[in-house]
Amino acid sequence: MAKADPEGLPYSALSPEQRRRYDLLLAGLDLLDQAIAVFDATPKLVTWNKAMLRLLDFPESMVRVGTPFEDFARFNAERGEYGPGDVDTLVRERVAAARSFQPHYVERARPNGRILAIRGVPIPNLGFVSLWTDITEQRRYAEVIEEQNAQLEARVRERTAELEAANARLAQANIEIDDIADALRRSENRLQLIIDSIPALIAYIDRDDIYRFANRGYADWFGLTKDSITGRSIIDVFGRETFEQIRPHLDRARQGEQVSYEYARRRADGRTVYARSVVVPELDAEGRTVGFFVMSTDITEQKASQAALVQAQKMEAVGQLTGGLAHDFNNLLTIIIGNLSALQQRIDGGEGAEFVDPSLQAARRGAELIRRLLTFSRRQSLEPTAVEVGALVHNMTHLLARTLGETIRIHLRLPAAPLHALVDPHQLENAILNLAINARDAMPEGGELTIAVVLRQLDPALAKVGEVPPGDYVQIDVSDTGKGIEPAVLQRVFEPFFTTKPFGGGSGLGLSMVYGFVRQSGGNIRIRSTPGVGTHVRFVLPTTSAQAIVERATPAAVPGSQPALEGPVLLVEDEPEVRKVVRMQLTTLGYVVIEAANGVEALGLLQNVSDIALLVSDTVMPGGIGGRDLARHARALRPQLPILLITGYASEITPVDGLPGDIPTLRKPFDQQALAAMLYALLSPNTATEAAPQCP
Repeated sequence: MAKADPEGLPYSALSPEQRRRYDLLLAGLDLLDQAIAVFDATPKLVTWNKAMLRLLDFPESMVRVGTPFEDFARFNAERGEYGPGDVDTLVRERVAAARSFQPHYVERARPNGRILAIRGVPIPNLGFVSLWTDITEQRRYAEVIEEQNAQLEARVRERTAELEAANARLAQANIEIDDIADALRRSENRLQLIIDSIPALIAYIDRDDIYRFANRGYADWFGLTKDSITGRSIIDVFGRETFEQIRPHLDRARQGEQVSYEYARRRADGRTVYARSVVVPELDAEGRTVGFFVMSTDITEQKASQAALVQAQKMEAVGQLTGGLAHDFNNLLTIIIGNLSALQQRIDGGEGAEFVDPSLQAARRGAELIRRLLTFSRRQSLEPTAVEVGALVHNMTHLLARTLGETIRIHLRLPAAPLHALVDPHQLENAILNLAINARDAMPEGGELTIAVVLRQLDPALAKVGEVPPGDYVQIDVSDTGKGIEPAVLQRVFEPFFTTKPFGGGSGLGLSMVYGFVRQSGGNIRIRSTPGVGTHVRFVLPTTSAQAIVERATPAAVPGSQPALEGPVLLVEDEPEVRKVVRMQLTTLGYVVIEAANGVEALGLLQNVSDIALLVSDTVMPGGIGGRDLARHARALRPQLPILLITGYASEITPVDGLPGDIPTLRKPFDQQALAAMLYALLSPNTATEAAPQCP
């Protein structure tokens, strides 16, 4: 260290005590790893420590009291310390910065690869102090840590994907997740959050049948919390009656065997629920069972859907049978009717006519029956044209009056201006006639039949509820004052061959034919009925201009396959049963789903799970973060994330709250086809969005 005077005096002029203190100060500074240099206001070098020579490689002949700061800057510039550029310019910039006497901090990579942190601290009215610190190792450690963090995050994502794989691999996935948790302790909270969000019931039980872990879904299944289930025994959680069902399977698992079984239990509210479980024993090094990994799936809805599935299969079978055999039946009936007609003309009322006429009538009734079956299955060839609906209904008045009888009064409410629908006029007449006959049968003592025709405009929200494209429709209402329909029967009125009439009183195809005709024509139909009050049938048909004529009506296009996603769907819904239904619909469409019960939980997933590809959220939820707030947070985190909001408030008006305009809202209740169509439009912006879901 150079010996410079602290008060402008030569070193030799200092007192012994002053020399001792000064020497101690300089010796202490020389022990530092940081390089220190003090410049006066000119600026020139006043004092320094040995680290300055070691870190900066200045010649010892240059480092002396009085050396101008400019000399050091020029030396560095000429040997490339400041990088490429004009030497004089580089020197001027640094001298000007030094003379400004402003605090500063920079980092500089030296040509030898070392990285220095340079800090300048002004001394008011005297000069400034420069400190150089070698931070090469710190930066290297930071890069290593950053690389390791990236590797850890990559491994977490990989293991998470494996966890959501098939049930058959879930046991192995749990073991892998445990291994990952041991190796990635810093990711434990994230993994726990994901485990709680997957649609599976997961638990771990020790060798004494005591729960040591249960995810949120497992605890919810038993009406408990995660904290309250841990530490309890299996028999305490299941109850003795249910425990006896699964005891034999657990005994096999204790022998080291992986087992799979189904069981049923009765909840506190009296409802019976069902689950399918896989139990994987955990073995120690000596092959002894030390615990069990349990993965269960709630199959209550699957059990409850079996009856509905049988019914759907029956209706589908009717449609397939009709479509497959109609061609052959029509060929046969064509031959029969053609030959009988020719025979009828030949004998011209002569001998044998009494046999031909009823045979011909029977063949024509068979053709009508096939036509009705085809109408129900929506395979009947229609001939739609522009039909003035008010005129058609008015022209049917005499036919209806003769059909219904004198005890039933007919009221018509028709539009003043012509109103055209794109429909097959013959099929429309048959539909109105079928509805009128059903109304007559519901009013054996007489009553009133009202037929109304109006123009109806369906906005996008209402159209989704009605499962038709938005736009203008002709609405036809047929209502009676009859005995009404019981709720249990009302659910089945469109089923083929279903009838409440006595044997021989009807084929059960009337309403089925009306339903198939309306749906094939691009409309929809609804029935409301109150026992003892009457029945109201409303159906809508698409409007058209008076000149429109087409050869054949075709159903609206339905999206084929759903767009693929590279990550899971985050489903946010506070009602567990609603969440279960929507989850089932999403998984059926081919999406991987993780769940959240409120906006706070969902926000945590968005912040920690980087590969979420779609957000589907309810709008009104407890916890302080609703669906709209969550959507804004999600867009702030991920501007390109597709978002779909769902709501049960049909009359809800979208508030002006800064929500992006490209976030659609789907009204409850909706079916899987409506959800599929909405997701198709949301995830495929370049695909035409006019497609509308069709009823099966």
